Amino acid sequence: MTRDRAHTIANVMIASAGVAAAYVVLRTPPLRRLAFQAVRVWLGASVPAYLAAETRRAWVQSGRTA
Repeated sequence: MTRDRAHTIANVMIASAGVAAAYVVLRTPPLRRLAFQAVRVWLGASVPAYLAAETRRAWVQSGRTA
């Protein structure tokens, strides 16, 4: 088996496992609620942090001082 073939098979297996896990989570109400809460927390923390970092980076690149 070649290296490329092994990577392709591994990628297909990982994608299949992801699809199966998503199906189980979406079809099970308690897991679905948990997943949506986790997404809300993740977005609530990461999006504002990203926006703050980008705003700071843009400010520094503009050469302005506070």
